[in-house]
Amino acid sequence: MLSVLKPGFFNSIQDKGRVGFAGIGIPVSGVMDAYASDRANSVLNNSIDAAVVELYSGSCEFQFLCATFICVSGGDFSPKLNQQAIGLNKKISISKNDILSFGKANYGARCYLAVAGGIQSEVKLNSRSFYKGITQDIFLQKGMQIAVSKVTKSELVSNASIKVNALHFSSRNIKCYKGPEFEQLQAAQQKELFEKLFSISKDISRMGYRLNETIPNMLPSILTSAVLPGTVQLTPAGKIIILMRDCQVTGGYPRVLQLSEASINCIAQKATNSQFQFVLEGL
Repeated sequence: MLSVLKPGFFNSIQDKGRVGFAGIGIPVSGVMDAYASDRANSVLNNSIDAAVVELYSGSCEFQFLCATFICVSGGDFSPKLNQQAIGLNKKISISKNDILSFGKANYGARCYLAVAGGIQSEVKLNSRSFYKGITQDIFLQKGMQIAVSKVTKSELVSNASIKVNALHFSSRNIKCYKGPEFEQLQAAQQKELFEKLFSISKDISRMGYRLNETIPNMLPSILTSAVLPGTVQLTPAGKIIILMRDCQVTGGYPRVLQLSEASINCIAQKATNSQFQFVLEGL
């Protein structure tokens, strides 16, 4: 078991989400940065579909009630094991009663804790991902006991590690495709979308990111239509919204762009006021 001593803020359990339930209005959800969670699971030889703990904030602490091994990937949230700093993207041996803590974010906006065999929390609609109205919990709570697989000490001996592309965190280029309503924009507005430097506002969540900059437009609202994680909506007020993993399955704002999967992962690691530029895929 993994005991939550300090839950932090907005931290949760996530996997690859609930694929196939959009028809009944249920979002996909899942890890915000699949690139980082895949790296953590790969180091441990887990399935990439295995559930992980997604950390949005540091100042959290966990105690392991059994021996296992872990990998921490994604943003650097100053992880420490029994008050000793540990590296990212490495297989780390854990003994019973060890305490793992996270603190200051040195880079990145999300960090992932993978455990050998994956987090074994409750499955709802083929997923362990927390989501309001589906799972009992939305975020980690103090005192929560999270089931994990036990391993023998002999299995813990390993120096496995993996390299991560630094551009995943530092690149300002967010690759995308034209959305269904892109051609309704005037030529000048289309040009502005790709030449302007945008920044992430304080209004962000797992549902979507609003940007600080605007694109004035006269686009009419559309009939409620399908949207996906990575859909970029443009409101009548000129506000730009990038839909993220917990987004609704339909929307009424024009869909001017669609992020690639890699770009969804990349934008998930950008903090408030981080700047970036949309880059049209294939150009």
